[in-house]
Amino acid sequence: MTNRIRILEENLCNKIAAGEVVERPASVVKELLENALDAGSTELSIEVEQGGKGLVRVSDDGEGMDRDDLLLCVERHATSKIASDDDLFRLRTFGFRGEALPSIAAVSRLTLSSRTASAEAGWEVYLEGGVVRRSNAVGLPCGTVVEVRNLFFNTPARRKFLRRDETELGHIGDVVTKLALANPEVRFRLQHNGRTLIDVYRNHSLEERVAALLGRPLLKDLLPLCQDGEGPLALHGLIAQPGQNRSTSNTIFTYINGRYIRDRVVQHAVMEGYRNLLLKGRYPVVVLFLDLDPELVDVNVHPTKHEVRFRDQRQVHEFIVASLRATLRPTGWLGAPSETVAAPAGITDPPSAAAAAVGRIEEALQAYATRSGTSDLFPQRPQAPPAPQSWPLPMAADNEPPARLPPSPEGYFASLAIIGQYRRSYLLCQDGDDMVLIDQHAAHERIGFERLKAQFLAAGIERQLLLFPSLLELDFREAAWLGEHLDDLARLGFEIEPFGGNAFVVKATPQLLGEVTVNDLIRDVAGELAALGNSGLLEDALDKVLIRMACHGMLRANQTLSPAEGRALLEDLDRVDFRGNCPHGRPVMKRLTLAEVERMFKRS
Repeated sequence: MTNRIRILEENLCNKIAAGEVVERPASVVKELLENALDAGSTELSIEVEQGGKGLVRVSDDGEGMDRDDLLLCVERHATSKIASDDDLFRLRTFGFRGEALPSIAAVSRLTLSSRTASAEAGWEVYLEGGVVRRSNAVGLPCGTVVEVRNLFFNTPARRKFLRRDETELGHIGDVVTKLALANPEVRFRLQHNGRTLIDVYRNHSLEERVAALLGRPLLKDLLPLCQDGEGPLALHGLIAQPGQNRSTSNTIFTYINGRYIRDRVVQHAVMEGYRNLLLKGRYPVVVLFLDLDPELVDVNVHPTKHEVRFRDQRQVHEFIVASLRATLRPTGWLGAPSETVAAPAGITDPPSAAAAAVGRIEEALQAYATRSGTSDLFPQRPQAPPAPQSWPLPMAADNEPPARLPPSPEGYFASLAIIGQYRRSYLLCQDGDDMVLIDQHAAHERIGFERLKAQFLAAGIERQLLLFPSLLELDFREAAWLGEHLDDLARLGFEIEPFGGNAFVVKATPQLLGEVTVNDLIRDVAGELAALGNSGLLEDALDKVLIRMACHGMLRANQTLSPAEGRALLEDLDRVDFRGNCPHGRPVMKRLTLAEVERMFKRS
């Protein structure tokens, strides 16, 4: 009798594994670059053709391999990264499964060349469809070169799923960018069809690498973050002020122990950190590195290693949120002076030269007018008044530009010189040489929201007993998570008790929620707790009510303010947190520099 269950051939097993590890050319680049970084490389060259479908060649200057290791590395589950079960929970390397090279070799024509520093010659191995066809000595510098040609040549069905060359190249560039951001001490060079697309040299800091990859103009809007948590937790990196945001989450770069991840818990924590600071559908620009004990995180969850599992998800989530809020709360970027570009040495500043020339011409004209008695034809140019320093518009005799006012004890906004009010909606102010527009409604809305929230939390959350308690039935998983967080819900004003099985009875709710459908809200909270281990839906619901109260009880647009009221608004704005944005995420102020104004009037 023929057995229906059979052991699959090695080559077929490799092709199945390749379906998980090698999704597209970018997957090949990721695996090869991570191997090169694990080998201690400081210079990495990536050459691709036809979007990676024709050729992927990765060259490094790492420690290399000898002949025996070269032949072993293309066998399944052969690796130098781990040796025992305990090593799985002390991972300090990118790779550890031993699946990447055999999976790539199974669906391509692979050439692997390597030499160690102590060897006189290197070795080269050629595989086709996972089968070794050739092995010989070669001459090459210390390091490793992996050449992958004709990806998916023996699985045409997989090749049909690949996109256009430009699309595949975009994914490769994304992989290189993510790894280059995490390793500023390593040089990365990406070439496509002989054309260099990315070439970043070794940098001494994360800021230099971010400027090289994401653009130098972005750098001025990034804030450094460095926070140490309880135990082994630490977070550092760069985060953008709320005004610098994007329409997709592709600019959220998060790393755990140097490994890029796209974990739901971490992504949710980042967005919670920016809660009430961004408009709906907008995402921040962040480059964050979370460092923790490898024993507290399991990266052996998915072959791509993009998902991880934390031992204490809630602790990690709360730490990230608190770190982001602590960095964004002072809004120190609002008072940063405008950046000016110094002129090269030896070149006269054009405005000063022009002013001197005008002065010499005026002196000559006045002298001519005095000698000829025609002074009325050439009246003396009136001196330009300085920028206003108070409300209403003053006039002054001297023409010196106003110096930047030192920040008052109350803060940055109180130090602004108020010029006036535009369309009864915006305060027009001056900050040194810059013009600042302040949305009076957005500013007052932030003030009102923060005050209401502080009063609300200080006085405690008043409960409203339900005349008829509401029965809530959940599935087993949601019920288990909700049961663990009943104390947290009680602190937010809910009174919920188990009712047997997966049912709960809701006896009281926060009075502030009013007509909100409580059962749906709690069900959503339970679902989010089950998925992430934490939930911000209750805080969101309470915040929405406070925002609505703040919005309707504050200054409106088209409302005239007296000078005293304008000054009081700015002073109050200095006393609240997150004053750069209203609770809906709209900006409170916009700055117009002197250079921008002069460009409007075609002045150089």
